[in-house]
Amino acid sequence: MAFAGRYETETQEGYDAFCKLLGIPADVIEKGRDYKIITEVTQDGKDFSWTQVYPTDAKVTNKFTVGQECDMETIGGKKFKATVFLEGGKLSVSFPNYQHTSEILAGKLIETSTAGSVVLKRTSKKI
Repeated sequence: MAFAGRYETETQEGYDAFCKLLGIPADVIEKGRDYKIITEVTQDGKDFSWTQVYPTDAKVTNKFTVGQECDMETIGGKKFKATVFLEGGKLSVSFPNYQHTSEILAGKLIETSTAGSVVLKRTSKKI
């Protein structure tokens, strides 16, 4: 149950470059730069519910079982099929335009999204 808990964004590295690469408009990037995203994770063995709540009250929840294909959705509402893997304590999944990993280090949720050579690293503290 290493991932279970509520987390709040503490720091982000590479946010602007990553968002630009994904084609997010400049005004949206500006608004979201300092958002404190709340991530709520419940875990029952290999079954997860992963919710991200944004200050605008936008919310996206993805439910998945490690190793099984599932339906997922991006914050922008794009739906896609993916399989989440758990290797070496890291959850990993391929989104349509990038690879995403999540892990717990020193009690913090570390999420890394990689698109080519551009990396977004978000660190969240447990609340």
